[in-house]
Amino acid sequence: MLERRSPVLTYIVLTIFLLLVITPFVWMLLGSLKTQGELLRVPPTWLPEAPTLDNFRRLFDRPFGRFFANSTVVALVVTIGNLLLSSMFGYALAHLNFPFKRLLFVLVLGCLMIPGLVTFIPQYVLVVNLSLADTLPALILPFLVQPFSVFLMRQFFLGLPRELLEAGRIDGVGEIAIFFRIYLPLAGPAFATLGILTFLGSWNNFLWPLVVSSSESTYTLPVALALISTGQNETDYGLLLAGATLIVLPILVVFLFFQRHFIQGIASTGIK
Repeated sequence: MLERRSPVLTYIVLTIFLLLVITPFVWMLLGSLKTQGELLRVPPTWLPEAPTLDNFRRLFDRPFGRFFANSTVVALVVTIGNLLLSSMFGYALAHLNFPFKRLLFVLVLGCLMIPGLVTFIPQYVLVVNLSLADTLPALILPFLVQPFSVFLMRQFFLGLPRELLEAGRIDGVGEIAIFFRIYLPLAGPAFATLGILTFLGSWNNFLWPLVVSSSESTYTLPVALALISTGQNETDYGLLLAGATLIVLPILVVFLFFQRHFIQGIASTGIK
């Protein structure tokens, strides 16, 4: 009897947690269709009494396309840079022998333990000294290589058979060719995992773009949404929820598209 009830109990528990996870997203979507007055009503309403797309219309009255393009360019370049540079660094730490290799790996692990806020001010000073403030490169360059990305790719390459490397060397293939022709094609699951995590972090990054950007030409979506929805006296919650809905959609599409590879990458890299 317990064995029969166990799957049912499992499904009930999973359903409860699923509802807890998706409820904020449903509330956000329904709230984007409400007026400001209905959003501020006490007690709150669940379904909009008079659904309206006015919040989305007012959102697109602003240069939303420019903000979306900025976020897309920054997220894509940061993601591609991390995939390429971190995989090369991770491959070197996993399979190449060179001086101070262990020291470099210890430094990578040490950087993982340093909070991002500790390096925030030095990064900002460096960007200002390089005259990159209020430019898209300032939003991209500090995040092209990240310690977690290097560590993840190293762990993945260590899990691949070393015989592949030795066979390539016996055949006289160079290290660069071994990396690009043998190891890189096998890194699909790790790339999916790292790509989703990096894209998500870059797409939702708020504090750094808020400090570095000072004009609408370089605003990303989170910064632009926070600035245009907050007035002197009150917050325009309808505009905020409409913008949040549009910001979340690309993340959901990316995750759903790479979901299977993401799970495989987490399993193959040994991350718990």
